[in-house]
Amino acid sequence: MDIPLITVYITNYNYGKYIKQAIESVLEQSIQGFELFIIDDGSTDDSKSIIESYADHPQITIIYQKNKGLNITNNIALRLSTGKYIMRLDADDYLQAHALESMSNLLEQDDQLGMVFPDYFLVDPERNIIAEVKRHNFNDEVTLLDQPAHGACTMIRTEFLNAVGGYNESFSCQDGYELWIKFSNRFKVSNVKEPLFYYRQHGENLTSNENRILGTRRNINDTYIVNNELSLPTTIGIIPVRKTRLGNVELPFVTLAGTPLLDLKIQEALASKVIKKVVVTSSEPEIENYIRAQYASHDRVIFIHRPEELSRYNVSLAGTIRHILADERIVPLQVAATMLLPIEYPFVHSEVIDDAVNTLVIFNSDALISVREEHSTLYQHHGGGMVPILGQEKFTRLEREALFRGVGGIILSRVAAFQKEGKLLSGKVGHISIDQKTAIGIFSGFDLQLAQLILREEAVAKNMV
Repeated sequence: MDIPLITVYITNYNYGKYIKQAIESVLEQSIQGFELFIIDDGSTDDSKSIIESYADHPQITIIYQKNKGLNITNNIALRLSTGKYIMRLDADDYLQAHALESMSNLLEQDDQLGMVFPDYFLVDPERNIIAEVKRHNFNDEVTLLDQPAHGACTMIRTEFLNAVGGYNESFSCQDGYELWIKFSNRFKVSNVKEPLFYYRQHGENLTSNENRILGTRRNINDTYIVNNELSLPTTIGIIPVRKTRLGNVELPFVTLAGTPLLDLKIQEALASKVIKKVVVTSSEPEIENYIRAQYASHDRVIFIHRPEELSRYNVSLAGTIRHILADERIVPLQVAATMLLPIEYPFVHSEVIDDAVNTLVIFNSDALISVREEHSTLYQHHGGGMVPILGQEKFTRLEREALFRGVGGIILSRVAAFQKEGKLLSGKVGHISIDQKTAIGIFSGFDLQLAQLILREEAVAKNMV
């Protein structure tokens, strides 16, 4: 057989009910200059009998292995590949007939282009189309590369993939993100503005495990920073405090697991590897006295009095930040970034704080916020009734119309951008996604009860292990 233009590999683990369709979608492509590897990772269902039915096909190589994991499997395919381009297809997904032709044509037109990826259809287990997902136009719209390509059905120039060392085998998931941050910082990426594959949603997908995904992303970011010896900006954590009351107790001294919210926030900031100093700022003498008494021996904790006019409700925090940066104890630090850490979010732990700074650096953002994507349909009243905003009821899901809810309270700003624009969020504003627990804020008695219940349930679960 001639040297193929494209290597396609299908990864499978117990997807016997789907894999035939995945294989056939490759064999029916409009161009036939490909080799196909089918890699089974120790399936225990009827996958093997289905795969073996293709054993004599001249374009197909079958590989059986056991419990290697996704990134090891990716690298096995990369080592075996003879194609100019390489693409993974998951066994529960399938391609449009012209998918390989469309993506390879784009790569053939530009020797500097290293990766292309398409829009796609979401389908249910019975192949019913749920929605069409349309990405930003990476040629015209995208200036901040913090929304990675899909791990599968992304075509990559094999030479460039080898140049970045392939996939990091220490991570068991998030291959698309791990590759994206090291690849997009070196090579040109683009996308095909049409749906070229079908992404099946069936409740068993790896992407449904949010905590594992976000934890892996944090580890990937940290590893990338270390491996590339990237410098982190000198960052101070700023905890603004008002004596808001929650029931009969002032909010800073409301306890969770026996510790006041104020102390919980300080403790997590101190546990951070990136926060140089922890600045507590308030106009209340009681808060100042508390900090000076409780943290007298902590040289990383500083109290800075907040003028009354800066602590009023509806007054921008920009004035407070300027006030802090001008303090004689802060000026010598040559602070390059500030991070707001409100006490209302007790589950924002140190690893999330560190990841915010890592993410800012990796994507070279000017500012960053913590968010969760809003999947519920939101409405506005237009006088004549409720209307979905941004046409959220539409079949086509446009990436530029996705909505994100600011939660967790993290607002990270580079001082240079802040001083230039006078705003905490200016220039290129990046984001970190946080899990549901981290997003919980204490703004009412119900919120506090919910947080207490979560901690009790976690304690019970821990004792049962």
